[in-house]
Amino acid sequence: MIVTPATANLRAPTAVPGGAALRPLRRFTFRALGTACEVQLAGGDDAPVQAFERAAVAWVEAFEARYSRFRPTSLLSRINQSAGHGWVEVDAEMEQMLDFCGALHAMTNGLLDPTALPLTRLWDYQAERPVVPPREQIAAARELVGWPQVQRAPGRVRLPRAGMALDFGGFGKEYAVDVVAQMAVERGFPDVLVDFGHDIRVLGAPPGRPCWHIGLEDPARPGEKWSSVGLTNRGIASSGDYQRCFVVAGRRYGHIIDPRTGWPAAHGCVQATVIADTCLQAGVLSTSAFILGPEEGLKLIQSTPGAEGVLLHAHQRAQTRGFFNYVVPQ
Repeated sequence: MIVTPATANLRAPTAVPGGAALRPLRRFTFRALGTACEVQLAGGDDAPVQAFERAAVAWVEAFEARYSRFRPTSLLSRINQSAGHGWVEVDAEMEQMLDFCGALHAMTNGLLDPTALPLTRLWDYQAERPVVPPREQIAAARELVGWPQVQRAPGRVRLPRAGMALDFGGFGKEYAVDVVAQMAVERGFPDVLVDFGHDIRVLGAPPGRPCWHIGLEDPARPGEKWSSVGLTNRGIASSGDYQRCFVVAGRRYGHIIDPRTGWPAAHGCVQATVIADTCLQAGVLSTSAFILGPEEGLKLIQSTPGAEGVLLHAHQRAQTRGFFNYVVPQ
């Protein structure tokens, strides 16, 4: 989990050698995708900043309306509602999203499976009285999970079995972060931080500083940080189950499900943080590494060019060789 960047208090223009003034750090917030969203950027005049804010919020709202499984009228919900029945027509944009699903499933060797929603629903940590599902129910749900089962043809898609369902929650928010960051650049704001629920992409740097400072949340003290990193032109994301979980008979069950077993990941890992070229890549790698656990998770991160990461275990810390290069001295 990533805490609020340390640059949030920069507002007024700052003088630089030669008498020129830096553009002030501007900030706007909104709620979307089930979380708090924040954008910080170096901007001057109000009008261009406000125009970008309207464009960014409108794009995110449209994205959520089309691809949220929580919206009964979304295209994704329409596909899920047709599971076990006929084909559903899709446009070029949805085709691209489905292509992402296939690529990410292959990249993670099935750890990120967009069809894992039947298992997610079974392990409902938000229920009034969460329970450990019977093994037969887990086995039945696993039968409905598997990206290769999804049938595709040009301009249409079909979930062949009733009960199957797609969920873009494993990458949709991170994808949206990257899109909004690129929108900022295209509108003349090369120095920007986009933070959607602590999935972050930074470009350039805040006024008068060499990089953006991002605090890494301490799982043992939520809201406090155990370290900070300095980033520019990178994405960063964390995965953990120390908040979204439930306890039964003294055992903790987290919300991150391993689709290979149908059970929550349980390697003693409490947090995985990854720095990568994009937020999408960082998010996918952090979730996959968390599922794999410290040893195998570290190997996955190290095998990805440009990625660095750290996994916190209850009693140890494992990190890639280059992660320390981003750590900011406390």
